[in-house]
Amino acid sequence: MLLAKGINSIILWVLLIPSSTFSTKIVFEFDRRLSHSSRDLLPNFDGKKEELPPDQYFEQKLDHFNLSNGETWQQRYWANWRYYTATGPAILWIEGENWAYPNGIIDGQWVSYAEIFKGVIFSLEHRFYGRSVPKNDTSTENLVYLSSQQALADIAFFIQGITKQYYLSDDIKWIVFGCSYAGNLAAWVRMKYPSLVHGAVASSAPILAKADFGEYYQVVKASLDSYHPNCSSRIAEATQQLDRLIKTEAGRKHITKLFQLCTELQDSLSDIASFFQKLATQVANVVQYNKAYRKSNNEIPPRRSIEHLCDIMTYSDASALDLYAAFHIVNLVQGRYTCRYHTDEKYIEKLRKTDINTILGGSGNRQWTYQTCTEFGYYQRSSTTSDTFGIPLLSEQDVKLCEKVFGPEFNETRLKNGIYRTNTIYGGLQVNVGNIIFVHGSVDPWHPLGITRVESKNSPYKVVFINGTSHCGDLNYYDKDIDEVKEARKKIQKIMQSWLQNK
Repeated sequence: MLLAKGINSIILWVLLIPSSTFSTKIVFEFDRRLSHSSRDLLPNFDGKKEELPPDQYFEQKLDHFNLSNGETWQQRYWANWRYYTATGPAILWIEGENWAYPNGIIDGQWVSYAEIFKGVIFSLEHRFYGRSVPKNDTSTENLVYLSSQQALADIAFFIQGITKQYYLSDDIKWIVFGCSYAGNLAAWVRMKYPSLVHGAVASSAPILAKADFGEYYQVVKASLDSYHPNCSSRIAEATQQLDRLIKTEAGRKHITKLFQLCTELQDSLSDIASFFQKLATQVANVVQYNKAYRKSNNEIPPRRSIEHLCDIMTYSDASALDLYAAFHIVNLVQGRYTCRYHTDEKYIEKLRKTDINTILGGSGNRQWTYQTCTEFGYYQRSSTTSDTFGIPLLSEQDVKLCEKVFGPEFNETRLKNGIYRTNTIYGGLQVNVGNIIFVHGSVDPWHPLGITRVESKNSPYKVVFINGTSHCGDLNYYDKDIDEVKEARKKIQKIMQSWLQNK
């Protein structure tokens, strides 16, 4: 019996068509449902359209820690005064390693808190991402000014400057929000600048820097099996079939055709490792962003649903390998690509680009790669789950990527020293500052690097752990918010209320 849901029916239809005659037209009709809303207009919650607020710029120091350097640059931000009263707080949405949009002051759970507490909302773009570019390119020489410490100082100076610029009360309470890496910044800016930041909500914050992050795929596997007990085992079955095929030239040609690879799969460790890594990453993305969407575009991409993936993989009338290939082909077509690059050559080529147009084109990959190579690591491994996702992905490969992109001095020693320095500066999982809420979801593969429980009754911080939700689940929206998310938001709101009532 065919699955009832439209996307799954389409996928199974694709399976019945020989790959030589496969046409992207088959799924483009479905893909039309995934069109994004305009970035110039945002649907108001009553269904009307409203214009987004204009970009504003704040003058920042290039180097906050070198008093002899007087260079400055313009950092982009947005403001929303719709809910503000004189007794309300200032809520700051911290952007992370991506291009920022003005939706950040209109669309998000933090906006709901601003409405409840009658606060003004600001959104601040991270240096070297989006239009907030301190230098005219992202050469390695200029990227020395890209670090979490500089970003925290940016936030601190922004808070001080904005308070004066808008004649806000010196007693106004600033509460910061951030998701993922920006969640780190939210917690850390409260820790490092407690006189400026009254409280922080750090959602899905991996505050422990770590090179070999094998726990990531352990959570991916467990999250898939929480929906269907045979989901990951079917992926493992597909992986075993790939393992057998990959050993012969005819098998590799079949894989190349089945997965629509742009170039033929070669008999080399690096080629095969890269291939398995690309497949594993697609699965991980589904788990990490399971069912999440923004209010401004409430259509859920099916590729970001564990239910969608596992319904495909557990369909009994096709081989595990064919089903696994179908899942990846649909993801490929939804991204409007005709083939998949499985090697790193093209990716490395893009990462080496330093011109300003690359930044303004929306790509932050080079900048974020630099931060992982110098501060965080965060290299996701499948070594402990290689039976499910393929051959172990060795950390040496990521270190080699750092060297290939930024130079031979970005080696394993530098990475280890950078990670040690990060955990020394911020304390890793040892936090001794209050008025911080760490929020994590059980489905989120990043939660092993965060604080997911209160160690003792005397712990100054709070923890909200949400069963059944994924990355930044308290801040995103879902087709149907589960009760655990609703209760978590009530708990966060109650804690924020206590912050605002106390000096």
